[in-house]
Amino acid sequence: QLQLVESGGGSVQPGGSLRLSCASSGDTLDYYSMGWFRQAPGKQRELVATIIRGGSANYADSVKGRFTISRDNAKNTVYLQMNSLKPEDTAVYYCTASRIGIAYWGQGTQVTVSS
Repeated sequence: QLQLVESGGGSVQPGGSLRLSCASSGDTLDYYSMGWFRQAPGKQRELVATIIRGGSANYADSVKGRFTISRDNAKNTVYLQMNSLKPEDTAVYYCTASRIGIAYWGQGTQVTVSS
């Protein structure tokens, strides 16, 4: 069964950058569409970015131009490069993998943007 582990979260000042990683085990990511979601305190989980098997990516309007999702199938890893971070980006970020209607989730990594 596919397992996902996120890393790379932390605390950063506004305008800073972080790169999140999502490493998988138990299966190859070649067959999965991948995504990043986030959930801020008291808010619903929201989609941040997705990337399909062919590499085409989509982003939430709130992160377009600042975040970049990428995948390295050889390393079974998906990345989320986050630039120009804002306080409103503060949340727990979750990696997800989906295939034929089944979704797998990581445990999440905290990102805090504060001065």
